Amino acid sequence: MPADAFTSRTAWRRDSNPLARRLAELIAAGAPIIDLTESNPTRCGFAYPAQAIREAISLPEGLSYAPDPRGALSARQAIAARFAARGIKVSPEQLVLTASTSEAYAWLFKLLCEEGDEVLIPAPGYPLFDFIARLEGVKLSRYPLVYDGGWRLDADALASAIGRRTRAVIVVQPNNPTGSFLDGGEIERLRSICATRGMAIISDEVFADYSYEEAGLSLARAGDGEPSVLTFTLGGLSKSAGLPQMKLSWIAITGPVPERDEALQRLEVIGDTFLSVATPVQAGLPRLLAAGESVRDQIRDRVRANRAWLRVAPAVGAAWSCLDADGGWYAVLRVPRVMSDEEWGMTLLEQDRVHLHPGYLFDFPGEGYLVVSLLPEPAVFRDGIRRLDARIGMSVA
Repeated sequence: MPADAFTSRTAWRRDSNPLARRLAELIAAGAPIIDLTESNPTRCGFAYPAQAIREAISLPEGLSYAPDPRGALSARQAIAARFAARGIKVSPEQLVLTASTSEAYAWLFKLLCEEGDEVLIPAPGYPLFDFIARLEGVKLSRYPLVYDGGWRLDADALASAIGRRTRAVIVVQPNNPTGSFLDGGEIERLRSICATRGMAIISDEVFADYSYEEAGLSLARAGDGEPSVLTFTLGGLSKSAGLPQMKLSWIAITGPVPERDEALQRLEVIGDTFLSVATPVQAGLPRLLAAGESVRDQIRDRVRANRAWLRVAPAVGAAWSCLDADGGWYAVLRVPRVMSDEEWGMTLLEQDRVHLHPGYLFDFPGEGYLVVSLLPEPAVFRDGIRRLDARIGMSVA
């Protein structure tokens, strides 16, 4: 195991990233910062049903310990009902609970890979994959998402990226940070490639509740039958209910029955080894999902409103724009390449006290990309974007 695999993400951001290091210095000095990277909904001014949440995790069932390797049946039944509400047939027996989506990835890497095996991930994509893969001794290769007025899967490039030891392909629906869903044709092409090569699909659908118009297609859905490829669909309280502090996520396993059942049995062994999800949260999950509906609605309204404003924020002839997306709670900005993304980030932080993500953190193809969260309160969000607009205007004048 390489030593740098044990460098925490917090330390990496602080010590290896000049922008993060400077941000920490400014915060320590008391400088007021407009944070357009905020992804924690509990810090964004949403009204949480506090009493209902407290009651959910204070049930008598939470006082006794009778662990199930797949997770409490009542919790799995509640999750299956959520799938059913979206028109997706997943039984409680096809579900495994984990403490987080990060843990779900770690378990799936253990399940699917030997040390040195490979998993394909999208680019642009979320940097979390790199940390988990290092800890699990798994290698990553990237396949491109291409923007031509909308994001699309380059299936030929994906097929070319497959190596002798590639075991799975990760898709994120909608992608973080591009906000793109795969369409029906792309899903079928992906399934065909994976079926031919004997690979699994891991579909991260934690942001699926935040589509902008029509809901995107889930990889767990396959008409009247099971998907033709072993598929692991991820979700969790963190995004779907705006409750990251509750630490409960899930894996839905679908696909050809023999492969699906074997994967479930092996995941049960992994789950029995860790038993990581707290009993009170499992017992309270049906109530937490219900309580989270109001939070989810607030997040959805906030994200859509901030994005709608962002789309019209650039003045006519402005040198920057917001790229199209289908969902999620991030936005990608295309900015002039008069300086690097890191220089844009540092300039906005130093001169305007606005913090945002430079595109290189997400493996964008080249310079000229910045990423902002759509979660901040509207007044804060608009103030930050207006400062960005003014800075870009001055830089290209």
